[in-house]
Amino acid sequence: MNAHTGPEAAPALLRSDADGVATLTLNRPQSRNPLSEAMLAALGEAFTMIAGDRGVRAVVLSAAGPVFCAGHDLKEMSAHRADPDRGRAYFTDILGRCSTMMQQITSLPQPVIAAVEGTATAAGCQLVASCDLAVAGAQAKFCTPGVHIGLFCSTPMVALSRNLAAKHALEMLLLGEMVPALEAARMGLVNRVVPAGEALVEAQRLAGVIASKSPMTVKIGKRAFYEQREMGLSAAYDHASAVMVENMLARDAEEGIGAFMEKRAPVWES
Repeated sequence: MNAHTGPEAAPALLRSDADGVATLTLNRPQSRNPLSEAMLAALGEAFTMIAGDRGVRAVVLSAAGPVFCAGHDLKEMSAHRADPDRGRAYFTDILGRCSTMMQQITSLPQPVIAAVEGTATAAGCQLVASCDLAVAGAQAKFCTPGVHIGLFCSTPMVALSRNLAAKHALEMLLLGEMVPALEAARMGLVNRVVPAGEALVEAQRLAGVIASKSPMTVKIGKRAFYEQREMGLSAAYDHASAVMVENMLARDAEEGIGAFMEKRAPVWES
């Protein structure tokens, strides 16, 4: 941190790498880690770099401080109501940038695991839902509270509706109530709940398990999962079958099957 300019001079996003796992940490705890212009830019840049980094096999997304992410920076957004168009161009741009970043997570070759302590609200909840997996500390809570302030959480709805059953997603969106970690797990928003303070450790453990697998196979599988999910049943089976044929012909599948039959550990391509 630069002592002369205060905490905002610190990077909005921190990154550390170990054993094939990149850990990204939202680093604006004093302002509840909002998805500000700076944070969106930092996340977008980080995901772009990681996408081409063959040394990274899984990603963990965590946050500094007691709040995971409070969503969009409403002060930053509201300042543009004084623009000649009352902020229309700015709102369109910032929401577009946020949507692009969320889609980067889905299209990233490496799986992304959210490690959530504290609260994840509005677009912060969207961020969790956009990750491939999520681990929550026992005290974590999730909420899409826009309905309370006359601003329906329409963009968070996209990720929520693809993770939760329709009635669960609409319950969160229409009531705007805080959902405790265990209930979020029951709804399907998070994979597992661990003791408070241990979400990062568990997320990194899961990432380590993924990092031990064939990176080519994980990349193929993640991409195919999201592609087939948007298709009808017959088209999904056709697509998945074609993907599996290509996968079977890949070097790592040949190595993995051979290692299984020979009762030895496989050696994956890096």
